[in-house]
Amino acid sequence: MSTLEDPSLERHFRGHRDVVTAVDFSPNMTQLASSSLDNNLMVWNFKAKMRAYRFVGHKDAVYCVQFSPSGHLVASTSRDKTVRLWIPSVKGESTVFRAHTGTVRSVDFSSDGQAMVTASDDKTVKLWTVHRQKFMFSLTQHSNWVRTAKFSPDCRLVVSGSDDKTVLLWDLNSRQCVHTFHETGGFVNTVAFHPSGTCIASGSTEGGLKIWDIRMNKILQNYTAHTGSVNKLSFHASGNYLLTGSDDATLKIFDLLEGRIFYTLHGHQGPITAASFSRDGNYFASGGNDEQVLVWKTNFDQIREGNTSSNNAKTKRKRDRPLGSHPTVEDIPPRQDRISPRPLADSNTVDARQEIRRLDDVTHGITNVIPQTSTSMDDLGKSSAISESSTMRSSKSIESQLPEQLTTFMHHVAGQLDILTQTVSLLEQRLTMTENKLSEFITDGGSKVQRNS
Repeated sequence: MSTLEDPSLERHFRGHRDVVTAVDFSPNMTQLASSSLDNNLMVWNFKAKMRAYRFVGHKDAVYCVQFSPSGHLVASTSRDKTVRLWIPSVKGESTVFRAHTGTVRSVDFSSDGQAMVTASDDKTVKLWTVHRQKFMFSLTQHSNWVRTAKFSPDCRLVVSGSDDKTVLLWDLNSRQCVHTFHETGGFVNTVAFHPSGTCIASGSTEGGLKIWDIRMNKILQNYTAHTGSVNKLSFHASGNYLLTGSDDATLKIFDLLEGRIFYTLHGHQGPITAASFSRDGNYFASGGNDEQVLVWKTNFDQIREGNTSSNNAKTKRKRDRPLGSHPTVEDIPPRQDRISPRPLADSNTVDARQEIRRLDDVTHGITNVIPQTSTSMDDLGKSSAISESSTMRSSKSIESQLPEQLTTFMHHVAGQLDILTQTVSLLEQRLTMTENKLSEFITDGGSKVQRNS
């Protein structure tokens, strides 16, 4: 059978002063952007000794953040009814779109980087050009707040989800809604296109997760896996897995080919309000009400050798597709039944909360790393540098502790081996004594038989 490594917690960042609302990796994997109800964006750098930056400019809570496909721009949306385009550098300059008449909930770049789509509480979805920074047109058929809108991979379609309990599919050429999917279980919080462009996923406030086939306009899979609202979802680049974050304080990873929950992850204290895979699928990030941003390494998509059965080999071939390849609808089997969450003991679970607490103990309060930043910035916005020296020192402290821990572990193993060796030796002695007595008994018995004869 194949063996899989569990997802592992790689980094955790603290700098926001309120709920984290969205996270997104840069295409070249050098930065991670996050947005928050604290009115700010943070851009975290993965390179050693590189500082993180706080972007200040929005006048109210920031609900969404996304890197452009080139990585040269970052878009953000806010309760202040604007969209901002930032240059993710130390200067942190931005330009402003007076976008909607209500809170702007989400923004998404087209795959060619030429256009943006925004969704708002004013019940509209709007299209914008990026370079000319001009409004193109509105899509108006929702009857309540629009929480999210996403481009299809080929940029010909847009999918949107709303508090009117519908998921609408829009044709951008005709600017018309071509199909309506109805959510019966609650408001639609989050939607996304499958990398193939043939399916969409939606998550609702009642914990439901649905996979819809947009070619046949029917539901393929239907899960009730979370006990709280599904706030964010993200497809893995292979199309085989789906990540969700929920108010029930868990992240879940679904294996779409097998139609089951693959992993349940714990790390945040309270609701998880942000979740996203990196573009290459090797990492994912999450954010929550605890104001933390966590970065995880996937590992689960690395199928090991040794799978000999035909069924497992078929699954392996599907999973081992190169990243970016396009699965077909047939790769995602229909699943009409509602799947209840498995008991914790019966499912793969990863709990990172103890590791986070240990890191916090080592860093002696990493929340104090970030200096207070003035919010009285002009409309262009400025960025303030955040020193990660304490985080670096914490990493060194952890490294210095590893040899001692390893030594203690090895001593324990050696002690257990000694006990095992002694036990085996004692058993051998007892076995030898038993064999000797048995031999004597047989010999004595044979002699008595001969004498009686």
